[in-house]
Amino acid sequence: MSTDEQRVAHGIEAVRRRIAEAEVRFGRAPGSVQLLAVSKVQPAGKIAAAYAAGQTAFGESYAQEALEKQAELRHLPLHWHFIGRVQSNKTRDIAAGFDWVHSVFELKHARRFGSQRPPERGPLKLCVQVNVSGEASKGGLKPGEVADFITACAAIDGVRVEGLMALPAQSADLESQRRPFAALRALRDRLATPALPLPVLSMGMSADLEAAIAEGATIVRVGTAIFGSRPPN
Repeated sequence: MSTDEQRVAHGIEAVRRRIAEAEVRFGRAPGSVQLLAVSKVQPAGKIAAAYAAGQTAFGESYAQEALEKQAELRHLPLHWHFIGRVQSNKTRDIAAGFDWVHSVFELKHARRFGSQRPPERGPLKLCVQVNVSGEASKGGLKPGEVADFITACAAIDGVRVEGLMALPAQSADLESQRRPFAALRALRDRLATPALPLPVLSMGMSADLEAAIAEGATIVRVGTAIFGSRPPN
């Protein structure tokens, strides 16, 4: 095993240990939080090393780069999540190449995904991005816009809303970190129905995954702690 492979394996082990400890600390069921390894701008070799360490779900932000890595790693049973800003001219590639999209907040994109999704792949799973901190620099719906958006998506063949996603403003302490995650969870709880239970909360990264797990995260997105610093894109 190369040094890079060892570092990736150790990074995954360390992050999984943090997740497991947070599940115990905050009364979550063991194994209820999925690790999404953020592999954008990382080479395919590091993804293969992560797979060898037991990781199967990977997050990418750039469609063309991701498609090239998917082709190189097509022999591996990987699950691909698109986590970047959606561009209209990339929706066909995303619809065809990914299992999940975590960053949907424009209805035109949801409609394009639905019409462009290969039927044999089943519905594309969506997380609706919510701007819980109200930051002008970040995308996402206002909390009051989410219900109508989900209703509109439910009428689109080829996609299915699985839950909500957020990228809140950074905070230094646990209690401050927990507040926006709690707001996202409360919003999900208000909107969930038997027909659309919205089981997924995609929230939390390297610096705040404990706070996210405390407030109900089911997917945490971690990159640098696994792969090291990102090479130039």
